[in-house]
Amino acid sequence: MSLWTLLLIAVGVSADAFAVAIGKGLAMRRLHWQPALRLGVAFGVAQAVMPLLGWLLGSQLAHDVTSIDHWVAFVLLGAVGGRMLRGAWGEHDAAVPGRIGWRELVVLAVATSIDALAVGISFAFLDVDIVGAAVLIGVTTLVLSLVGVVVGQRAGARFRGPAEAVGGVVLIGIGTRILLTHLAVI
Repeated sequence: MSLWTLLLIAVGVSADAFAVAIGKGLAMRRLHWQPALRLGVAFGVAQAVMPLLGWLLGSQLAHDVTSIDHWVAFVLLGAVGGRMLRGAWGEHDAAVPGRIGWRELVVLAVATSIDALAVGISFAFLDVDIVGAAVLIGVTTLVLSLVGVVVGQRAGARFRGPAEAVGGVVLIGIGTRILLTHLAVI
């Protein structure tokens, strides 16, 4: 598989992480690099590990994993998105706007990397340097996640409003799109 094809795959599987990072950046009044880096590293590591796991699982479990991955992503993204919507109209942690807790970080990292697991399963049937592909996917996701946080924060600083609500709606939308795409509705 060519480097350009792998890069396109890396960007494709990073799209959900990028969108979530924008949503988290929207909630930041000022850019906080520590949570942004934590988010980028967590997303990058999850996106790198999932293709490796998928590759290891190979064809034996391909049908089982792909038959439920969309439901897992839908439920996880919907739950986090719903939490963000509730937070948009509830109390905020005024000390650290845009703070990302570890539990939420893990849920988001797993939810946005489910598709990378399926990609890893497909890699088991192709001539791919799996370690190189996983590193490329992880680094691409890390970079795009950091860019997403910055873009979201800059947009949120200009258009404060219900920024967290928008982020929640985005997460729910991504989860719904994943579900509907896998159910062949769209």
